[in-house]
Amino acid sequence: MDNWRKSSYSGEGDGNSCVEIANTDTDVAVRDSKVPARATLTFPTPTFTAFLESLKQAPGGPGRRR
Repeated sequence: MDNWRKSSYSGEGDGNSCVEIANTDTDVAVRDSKVPARATLTFPTPTFTAFLESLKQAPGGPGRRR
């Protein structure tokens, strides 16, 4: 995969240390931006989408007021 991108929440204040994701037609891969040569986790796209949606709904998540 060569289309890795960092989270929009990764910024200079945190040393740009975050996870990166890359998409294929069927999967989403996740890796640690600090050590990109190490292992990646790969999820089917629907599973990863459901995971993100559950985070948005969680108390204190990006889609909820704290």
